[in-house]
Amino acid sequence: MRLTSYQGPHGSRVAGLRGGQFIDLQEADPELPASMKSLLCLGTAGLERAAAALAKGTPRPLTSVRLLAPVPDPGKIICIGLNYADHARESGVAPPEEPVLFNKFPTALVAHGEPIVLPRVSREVDYEAELVVVIGRGGRHIARERALEHVAGYCPGHDVSARDWQLHKPGKQWLLGKTFDTFAPCGPALVTSDEVPRPGKLRIQFRLNGRTLQDSNTDQLIFPIDELVAYVSQVCTLEPGDLIFTGTPPGVGFARQPPIFLRAGDVAEVEIEGLGVLANPVVAEEA
Repeated sequence: MRLTSYQGPHGSRVAGLRGGQFIDLQEADPELPASMKSLLCLGTAGLERAAAALAKGTPRPLTSVRLLAPVPDPGKIICIGLNYADHARESGVAPPEEPVLFNKFPTALVAHGEPIVLPRVSREVDYEAELVVVIGRGGRHIARERALEHVAGYCPGHDVSARDWQLHKPGKQWLLGKTFDTFAPCGPALVTSDEVPRPGKLRIQFRLNGRTLQDSNTDQLIFPIDELVAYVSQVCTLEPGDLIFTGTPPGVGFARQPPIFLRAGDVAEVEIEGLGVLANPVVAEEA
């Protein structure tokens, strides 16, 4: 099942996607909640009810609404750095022995089709294609062998990164370099876990203006999804709707000779096997 959110007249609404059209799930079943996070809080029973609503609901053209990120209001956006060994090497560091974590603020989140805005204060904005994990069932100290039971689904994500802030500021400002507004595109849909039986075996690509710059597979993750969920839950309680960006493969712009950074007028695309294509135009910040 493919789920997303869209802007309704009174706020965010949850929808299912079918055949290039959307179905408002609460309209099809008034007992379902209007928001994605509330739907995820209902657990497996809620998703089963959503599937029934999707099957019987009235489809409408996607062009008639403004899509939002699948979870437009996550409590946490947790990111994993250096999680592909070859990306760590191209960054000039050894592969980490434990997951490297940082976060993005919710104001960084944008949907499929919305612009990535290049900050006036940065000249080195880079791309990073990533698989995003959407938490369905929350918990603390989650056992690794049960971790995937806490995952509602997956979607393409883009960890946009201002390298001059991340790498060249005093102390290296990973958080600030990664969390400018619009630096966390995500979507177009959350694909539920039952349709992604092998999340650790998905082709992942990044294209800039049609040119493929990253092309790898999630089987190259140093720390797989179950380990990441268990590891993070040692520190903080995971909640329905939380997002985990799982890391990027090699081929990023700052490691190339010459470097490739995002420029106004570009179109950035992240494609993950079975999950779809996340596409965003790139624009300059207005003065």
